Amino acid sequence: MLTQAEIIEALLAFIALPDATEAEFEAMALKVFAWQFRNNEPYKRFALQRGRTPLTVKRWRDIPAVPITAFKDLTLSCTPPEQASHVFMTSGTTQGVRGRSYHPTLDVWKRSVLLNFRKRFMRGHERIRMGILFPDETALPNSSLAHYLGLARRECGTPNSDVFIGANGLDLDRLLPVLAQAEASGEPYTLLGASYSFVPLMDALAAQGRRFALPTGSLILDTGGFKGQSRELTPDEFYDGLEAAFGVPRASCINMYGMTELSSQLYDDGNAVSHPVKSGPHWIRSRVVDPLTGIDLPEGQRGVIVHHDLAHFNSVSAILTEDAGEIVAGGFKLFGRVDGEASKGCSVAVAEFLAAARG
Repeated sequence: MLTQAEIIEALLAFIALPDATEAEFEAMALKVFAWQFRNNEPYKRFALQRGRTPLTVKRWRDIPAVPITAFKDLTLSCTPPEQASHVFMTSGTTQGVRGRSYHPTLDVWKRSVLLNFRKRFMRGHERIRMGILFPDETALPNSSLAHYLGLARRECGTPNSDVFIGANGLDLDRLLPVLAQAEASGEPYTLLGASYSFVPLMDALAAQGRRFALPTGSLILDTGGFKGQSRELTPDEFYDGLEAAFGVPRASCINMYGMTELSSQLYDDGNAVSHPVKSGPHWIRSRVVDPLTGIDLPEGQRGVIVHHDLAHFNSVSAILTEDAGEIVAGGFKLFGRVDGEASKGCSVAVAEFLAAARG
């Protein structure tokens, strides 16, 4: 049986590999499942109720997935929560309750973030000047996105990279001169932030009759959707708006798909077309299932996305999301939140999990 130090060491080495075969991923996934089964009591009870144990599970696809909303109802941690060095909390609330992910160390989380960010977003840049449209870790110490963007800025941004959202909201007085300077410099520039942060910026530029033509090689990263914090835009409206406002082609506007309940992020390769294919690094696998049965659906058939993120070792690695998607060649397509029968299925899955996990 592996100790915590040994599972961390094994994961750091696995993530550092250039790639992994299906068999290599499966072997590591089964080790992580055994660790979580042994140390996460609510998850163990749920797995036993499903008849799944480290002795009976032979494939990573058979590892039981926890409904994502369970993080709001239960403490899902392999180590005592009071020993966590960081606690990331969801931004949404359910009757005032926020989901929590406990991290005894951020070593695995940081390696997962940085290796993947450099490969999927940086596009060959060693460092690039960044403008961050999201509060920093000091302002939001329990936000995984704040830590993600802060880590990216420190490790991949130039020294003159900066944050342009503070206690008083978006700081246009500082940001607009920086954009003008970047436009004139000829050096690529990046804007990174929550999707909803870009909407008031685009509205402000439109109100002033301003637009920029950022230099070739500039990039935009958005994440998280709008969450009721700004007016809703369709994907085409949003990415057309970014291209018009900043002169960055839609193909260079990259969406990052992530969540507090995961330690890895998934990216597309730009949004030249709506619903581009998203994929992750070799330490995360995604599948699409019938939410009630958990059975994999065939390629091209829409269902609910399940992620198996080995970097999320201290909690549960297999997460049943509430996102609709379909498996396609090279990854999956995302179609927003589930509704209809899929939504009912997710609700039933949550009820079953809570009943089993609470004994």
